[in-house]
Amino acid sequence: MKKPIKLFHIEDYVIDTRNFSHSLHDSMVTQFEEEFAKYVGAKYACSINSATSAIFLIFLEKNVTVDVPSVIPPVVLNAIINGGNRINFVDNIDWVGDSYILHNFESTPAQTKSCVWKNYKVIDSAQKVEKGQFKKEANPQDLMFFSFYPTKPVGGLDGGMIVSDDYDKICYFKEAVLNGMGYAANNWEREIKFPGWKMYLSSFQAHVAYQNFKKLPDKMARLAEIRDFYNKNLTLNNTSSHLYRITVKENKKSLLKMKEKGITCGIHYEAMHLNGIYADHWDVPIAYNCTKSSNAAATTLSIPFHEKLNNEELDHIVTNIKGEML
Repeated sequence: MKKPIKLFHIEDYVIDTRNFSHSLHDSMVTQFEEEFAKYVGAKYACSINSATSAIFLIFLEKNVTVDVPSVIPPVVLNAIINGGNRINFVDNIDWVGDSYILHNFESTPAQTKSCVWKNYKVIDSAQKVEKGQFKKEANPQDLMFFSFYPTKPVGGLDGGMIVSDDYDKICYFKEAVLNGMGYAANNWEREIKFPGWKMYLSSFQAHVAYQNFKKLPDKMARLAEIRDFYNKNLTLNNTSSHLYRITVKENKKSLLKMKEKGITCGIHYEAMHLNGIYADHWDVPIAYNCTKSSNAAATTLSIPFHEKLNNEELDHIVTNIKGEML
């Protein structure tokens, strides 16, 4: 191959700032929220500067213990703990590339004086965006969040979205990400209701994510073709629209061998219960058994999976990766 094959495709962006409103929450951001909510089958949506921020706000001061898969990005653990909670590692490796229930709240303190939040699930869909999925996977009172990190299905300049059919919950998040301010016709007339955060999705972030969101159906169709090609030629049955993972003997050795052949691979993800402070049982239960996670972290390899792969590149990947598979 003439040039290395990328693990993900990330668009190059040229933004004409003359067409932008630099208000905290302009009409294009609102339009994106409304269209995204409709697409996934929810009534309301709140955009945010990252999915990590979404996790932090959702779990803020809940004082709960959250069962978290060990094979997971560290930002999930950090956001939960920094919000005043605890984690417990569980041996779940099936969630990667899909959505899953991160936590099920039976009852929590009211976030606003007008509502008591109870009996709702928090669904992590940072790696998946499908039409109508909120209606399929959630109840009206549940919260589902998404990521617009550059490599995700709706890639952007980072960012995210929280959706629900619960108006009160979404109103709280809309105020929380805008410094605790309510909405008003003019920015200078907004009332600060509580000490919030600067976590809103900027116009620039929203523009890029919105453009990629509109391309999502075509992107998903091409990824389905590539996934079918891999499944047929590698004799697998993967279903993710974000990652294509295979099992090898030693993933770090295979990663380097594939790099020599011009194929960029990745590891999704490391086992957090074996990493740094978490390996030392910092603020987590000492007694946990994550055998599957430990094994997956050492033997799972992500191969290139994006809509710009051509047939020559796919043949090159399959030909070289077969010898690494178990």
